[in-house]
Amino acid sequence: MPLFLRAPEALCLIRLSAIGDCVHAVAMVQAIQRQWPQTKITWIMGKAEASLLHDLPGVEVIIFDKAAGLRAYTSIWQQLRHRRFDALLHMQSALRASLLSLGIKAGKTLGFDQQRAGDGQSLFTNHKVPSPQSPHVLDGFMAFAAELGVHDLTPQWHIPITEADHAWAKQTVSGEKPTLLIAPSASKAYKNWTQEGYAALADHAATQGFHVILCGGPALQEKQFAEAISALCQHKPVNLVGQTTLKRLLALIQQATVVLAPDTGPAHMATAVGTPVIGLYAHHNPERTGPYFCRAYIVSVYQTLIEAQTGKPMAQLAWRTRLKQADAMQHIRIADVKQRFDEVAAKIKESRSHE
Repeated sequence: MPLFLRAPEALCLIRLSAIGDCVHAVAMVQAIQRQWPQTKITWIMGKAEASLLHDLPGVEVIIFDKAAGLRAYTSIWQQLRHRRFDALLHMQSALRASLLSLGIKAGKTLGFDQQRAGDGQSLFTNHKVPSPQSPHVLDGFMAFAAELGVHDLTPQWHIPITEADHAWAKQTVSGEKPTLLIAPSASKAYKNWTQEGYAALADHAATQGFHVILCGGPALQEKQFAEAISALCQHKPVNLVGQTTLKRLLALIQQATVVLAPDTGPAHMATAVGTPVIGLYAHHNPERTGPYFCRAYIVSVYQTLIEAQTGKPMAQLAWRTRLKQADAMQHIRIADVKQRFDEVAAKIKESRSHE
C-alpha cells in the first residue's frame, strides 16, 4: 500500500552529495512532480550540488554547508522550525545527513532498508523503503517515489541551463566536427584512468575527425592531471579544466557528441541531457553506479578483478562490494577503450544519418 493515495502537501528531501547522486535524485523528484505538481518540495543539498541544481522548477533548495560545522545544522533547523512535512525522504546513508534529519519535523521519515542503509541510518528512519531488484543507485532512489505512491518512474530530467551558457557551449564546440568531451578526473584519484590512456584515446579520436576537449573542476590535482594528459597528446586537445561552472559544464556536455569519463559526476550529467557516455570502471559495480542509459558502452574490469580478489562469482557478492586494489584502473586496456569508442562513434553516426 503506498503511503499517499492523494497528493501530499509538502515533502522534504535530504541528499547532500555527490553530484552524480544528486543528478539521479533529480529524476526521482521530477517523477513526483509529474504526478503531484501541487506538492511543495524542499531539498537540502550541498553547496557544489546547489550550484548546479539551485533553480530546479518547483523545488525549494536549502544549502547545507558542511564547512560551517555545527552552524550548518542549526541554521537549517532554524529555517524549518515552524514547518512540518508530510514525509522526509532521507536519501543519504551518511551520519551528517542522519544528524540533520533530527531537526526536521515530518509525519514519516523514509530511509533505505537493511540491504542499502549504512552508517546507522536505520536508527534515524521510521519507514524503510524496499530495495528494487536492480542494484542501480537511480532505481534505489526511484523506489522512494514508488513508496510514496508515484506510478510513472521513467527517469526524465529537466535541469535549467541559461541561454548565455548554451551560447558559450555552442561557440566552444566545433560545429563542423563531432566532439569528444573527456572528463578525466573523479573526486577520488583511485578512480582515474591513466594519463597515457586518456592521451592515446584523445589522439585516436582526433585522427577520426573529432574535436577533443578536456573538462573538469578547479582542484589543483585535476588541473595538473589534465596538463599531463595534454603534454602526452600529439594532437593537443582544448583544455577547459577548472574554467567552467557546473552549469556551463552541463551545457558543454549537452553540446558534445560523446563523453568519456570514469565513475564521476559528469558521466551522470551526460545521462541527464541525453549525451552518450563511455564509462570506465574498475572499483565499483557499473551495474550499480554506471551511466544509467549507457551501461552497454562501459569498459569495465570490475568483474574480472573482484572475482579474482574474493574468489567468488560476482552473483554471490553484495551489490555494493568495492574492489580494493590501488592499480585497478590501470588494468583497463587502451585497445579496449579505442574499440568501444569506435563502436559508439559508429552508432552515433548511423543514428544521425537517419534523422
